[in-house]
Amino acid sequence: MLDRLLADVHAGAAGAEFVLAPSLGFLGAHLGAHLGVPHAELHYQPSVPTRAFAHPLLPGAARLGPWGRHLSFTAVDTLAWQVLRPEIDRWRAETLGLPKAGPRGPQRRSPVLCGFSDAVVPRPPDWPARVHVTGYWFLDTANPRPDSRLRDFLAAGPPPVYVGFGSMQPDNAERTFDVVRKALRRTGLRGVLGAGVDDDDLLVAGDVPHEWLFPRTAAVVHHGGAGTTAAGLRAGVPTLVCPVFSDQPYWGDRVARLSAGPEPLPLAHLDVDVLTARLRELTENPLFRRGAQYVGARLRAEDGVAHACSVLG
Repeated sequence: MLDRLLADVHAGAAGAEFVLAPSLGFLGAHLGAHLGVPHAELHYQPSVPTRAFAHPLLPGAARLGPWGRHLSFTAVDTLAWQVLRPEIDRWRAETLGLPKAGPRGPQRRSPVLCGFSDAVVPRPPDWPARVHVTGYWFLDTANPRPDSRLRDFLAAGPPPVYVGFGSMQPDNAERTFDVVRKALRRTGLRGVLGAGVDDDDLLVAGDVPHEWLFPRTAAVVHHGGAGTTAAGLRAGVPTLVCPVFSDQPYWGDRVARLSAGPEPLPLAHLDVDVLTARLRELTENPLFRRGAQYVGARLRAEDGVAHACSVLG
């Protein structure tokens, strides 16, 4: 798939005056050099070396001390680059007309736009000035039109708990949502589910804008993707993260440290007893409601898109 991705990225950048790209493979640097235009990196999770915390993909490095935490970022970047380098160097030579980038990759001196909030990830003091924590980049639906079934369900009782795992749907999804259904019933909570089967106290909502649905819930339970976590926090409702991999455990940890929800519960460990206990904790502990409301108010006061645009000038 990498050949197709590189071809699509190259075609999409034709005529660009500025290139914005995530750090994986340093594609923005390659395209910027090819086109002769400036570029900036986009980071959806903390990816600039710091002594304050470890890379989100290497949380175990936190116990190695300040320099171990700092080196964890270099380790992740180096490993990713070495995996991708043969194909990207070939692409540079054959398509972009550039020399090979070499074992260390291109130099990284461009601006970095961090698409998350300082209210969620406080900016470490050792980040250079080229790194800008702008706030989240929300794209709200202009006129969300949830179907009448969902509107009627929300109006028919107390706010439900939303449970959905996005693209992280497990292979045994039927069993997972059977666990969710039983746990919700034990706690006497209504539920809006991202998948599963409707019932009197449960509704499968499918694809609904998070910015519309989440503020109408009592709490949200999800996989901890960066965007879903941001939407839940902005809504000001308690969050339980059930991570699968990648940066999801990191966002679950951030939610817990902000007192916006309990400790994350890995999706692989989901069972009726554990989820029942976490749902009670999530919806009955006033600490999580207060923490979520505090963070939500801060996020709603931000305009990450405007801040990012102002950085680019």
